[in-house]
Amino acid sequence: MQVMKKITAIMATSGAIAGGLAGAAPATAASSSNPVAYVRNGDIYVSRSGGESRLTTGGGRSRPQWSPDGRQIAYLKGGQLWAMTADGGTARRLTTRAAAGPSWSPDGKWIAFASLSCAGGPGVYRISTVTAKATPEVLFPRDCRGEELPAEPAIAVGGKTATLTERLRIDDAVAWSPDGAKIAFRGGDCESVYDACLSVGTVATGGEQAVAAYGGGSLQNRGFAVVPGWRSDGQRLSWTAYQEGETAAQNEPVHLVEYDPATRVKRTVGGVGDREMAYTDSTHGLVTGQYRGHSWVMMVGLADGSRTPFREGSQPSVRAIR
Repeated sequence: MQVMKKITAIMATSGAIAGGLAGAAPATAASSSNPVAYVRNGDIYVSRSGGESRLTTGGGRSRPQWSPDGRQIAYLKGGQLWAMTADGGTARRLTTRAAAGPSWSPDGKWIAFASLSCAGGPGVYRISTVTAKATPEVLFPRDCRGEELPAEPAIAVGGKTATLTERLRIDDAVAWSPDGAKIAFRGGDCESVYDACLSVGTVATGGEQAVAAYGGGSLQNRGFAVVPGWRSDGQRLSWTAYQEGETAAQNEPVHLVEYDPATRVKRTVGGVGDREMAYTDSTHGLVTGQYRGHSWVMMVGLADGSRTPFREGSQPSVRAIR
């Protein structure tokens, strides 16, 4: 009930903020000292020093992710994993496997992505970025390590247009922790108990810890936790969540959760409908939200709940400046 009260309060606040934003001129847009990649109409754009560059044409791209050194951007095209130079010049396909949501290792030598596992559910793989024609390696589930890779799953083409909630529910984006030790991903061993869950796996051992769960295991709800993202110091993890409770009062629309791995405390951040957060620092994040009837990347204050338009688009990725 406390969570629902918080969500309701955020809805009221974000509604008031949205009313103010509707009349805002583009000149009032937020700025970022870090380069930001994002998607608009299926193509990847980058914002640097207040300017915007379009890196791709033709559509079909999603989930851009900066390499640690800022020289490359990994992304999905046609359901497969690609990487290109940060100016949009040279692009190369890394694997023919159907892939979801890439994430670079902190040393830039690997990219983790999700694909069908030997167990039949979503699994997490890594592929070398420095070895030509590299073969993906299994990270999770642990029991699939050393097993023959399953046949490459078919890539869905076309089909019925799903709602945003339906698309998010099966989004398998993964997130490699800043220290390289862990990866957050949808599913995992916890799916043997729950209907849906989000796990943090330890790369070295293959061990997993569920950090969010829905349905089953005495939980009388339905929902999902997807698109995880780490803060640069590794002390916070965020994800996009949704819940249908036993009663309407327990329903929680699409929103963002911030999680403290040390204390396991969770809190809601941003506004209702906000999703896909990328931290800019410990006090702000870039999220996908609604503005002027379209998806916009918004700058969100994590302490005061402020929301300021940044660029039209979605799926933000912030390049860390070292």
